[in-house]
Amino acid sequence: MDQAVLPLTPTEEERSLAAIVPPPTADAYWLTPYGVPGAGSTNTTYIAGHSREGRASPFNNISSLAKPGDRLTVTTAEGPLDYTVDRITTENKDTLKDSAIWDKVPGRLILITCFTEDLWGKNIIVQASPVPAN
Repeated sequence: MDQAVLPLTPTEEERSLAAIVPPPTADAYWLTPYGVPGAGSTNTTYIAGHSREGRASPFNNISSLAKPGDRLTVTTAEGPLDYTVDRITTENKDTLKDSAIWDKVPGRLILITCFTEDLWGKNIIVQASPVPAN
């Protein structure tokens, strides 16, 4: 997967409910009020995108393609950053706001998308940690 990522600033209501819905495009979105990837990160970096059956979407099939131990690379203006996938989980949308994914963890990367078999009820969450620099 090679996906461009655009900035997105959720509303206060979306943030308080953890009900962040990216625009209905084939793009992925970095949630700007949270972490920034790279050195000096003070929070988790979140990237959200849609999954859809029968249509191109940024995170289609991510739950079947990503596995713990896989490497992800995020390219920033400062260069590429490598992450290792720690785990892939399914979260209910109605309880997502209380999930540990919102805990402040500097350097962590979270990818959030809909579960194509239950678009309105569940999200797929990919959690990854930065690969230590040599």
